[in-house]
Amino acid sequence: MNKVVLKIDGMACGMCEAHMNDTVRKVLPEAGKVRSSYKKGETEFLYEGDFDQEKLINAIKETGYECIGIAVEPYQKKGLFGR
Repeated sequence: MNKVVLKIDGMACGMCEAHMNDTVRKVLPEAGKVRSSYKKGETEFLYEGDFDQEKLINAIKETGYECIGIAVEPYQKKGLFGR
């Protein structure tokens, strides 16, 4: 399982966050825990395996935002109390 963090330019409110979440879910229906923060300028989600980054970037662009970076790192679920 990987944690994917997208740096997004153009989000300004809660509705923008909802648009980004919907876009990710539309392109990657298997994505889990999709959430966005316009304050951080980020959208993050969990995904197993690889995905077509160009397809996701293009879908984001069509929605009216710009993906300016993608970071993928291994995700490890934390146990009780963060252990």
